Amino acid sequence: MERILITGAAGFIGAALAKRLVEDENNICYGVDNLNSYYDPSLKEYRLKKIEEKKKGENWHFVKGNIADKEFISSLFDEVEPTIVVNLAAQAGVRYSIENPEVYIESNIVGFFNILEACRHAPNLKHLVYASSSSVYGSNSKIPYSTDDKVDNPVSLYAATKKSNELMAHAYSKLYNIPSTGLRFFTVYGEAGRPDMAYFSFTNKLRENKDIEIFNYGNCKRDFTYVSDIVEGIIRVMNKAPEKKIGDDGLFIPPYKVYNIGNNHPENLLEFVTILQEELVRAGVLPSDYDFEAHKKLVPMQKGDVAITYADVSELERDFGFKPKTTLREGLRKFATWYKEYYGGNE
Repeated sequence: MERILITGAAGFIGAALAKRLVEDENNICYGVDNLNSYYDPSLKEYRLKKIEEKKKGENWHFVKGNIADKEFISSLFDEVEPTIVVNLAAQAGVRYSIENPEVYIESNIVGFFNILEACRHAPNLKHLVYASSSSVYGSNSKIPYSTDDKVDNPVSLYAATKKSNELMAHAYSKLYNIPSTGLRFFTVYGEAGRPDMAYFSFTNKLRENKDIEIFNYGNCKRDFTYVSDIVEGIIRVMNKAPEKKIGDDGLFIPPYKVYNIGNNHPENLLEFVTILQEELVRAGVLPSDYDFEAHKKLVPMQKGDVAITYADVSELERDFGFKPKTTLREGLRKFATWYKEYYGGNE
């Protein structure tokens, strides 16, 4: 029986993971989230309700709290005694990091340090899995992005905090023999997602008859990865921790790994918008005679953005026999159907 602690459990990926894990009665899951107002908290409450509906008996426990609060995290670890920790609590969003840098340091640096310290003192811990990001690749020109590539040139503070997490985890793996795995997520999307992500914010704007801004005049490509593929990847990874070994010098060889989780298939933004609008009409979110062209605005690239993201997932495939497989149309169809149910549509 695993005792699994998920931070960011009311977030997009955290809630989707918890919903899957609580279906197995052999898992006792604990979720923590500060339920901040970065976007509509009612969406977070909705996700938590969906986890409650899936739980088996008393195998789900949620606590409101902030990972940047060291005492809170320390007492939480004492109470939970986790065997697996999945750290998905972080302040997300590249653009938001330009306007609100201090929030990123608190959550992504101080918060992650508190998690590492708590893991160091957790006697039953088998594995720490944490969210990194494709943003660590910065403006690297070599594609697809491989975990062997150099990632020393972040183009946003958000990316710098994620690279810092990988370095901090490596240090703790080396010093204290903590098995840790970082997952570089590539443009995650799906139902009950983050309203600040393009597919969600475009839908909201189109429904309100507002214009949508397509950056870099549409000459952007993104490796869109459907949330259930991300969850499947996390579950496979968390159940297979890097092996603990001692080197010839008698010191720990860090039980540390980093993997890309992406769809391995970048999509052009204009093509993505076309599929999105077709699926929104199909689901009844927008009327069939909606004038999409009148609402599209091609604009220059934003600060902190990159032109392409493209994941090399060969290591993930080799070590876990898994690679994401949901097509963009399948994923956006599921999102549009969910959106119609949650918000209603073309009345």
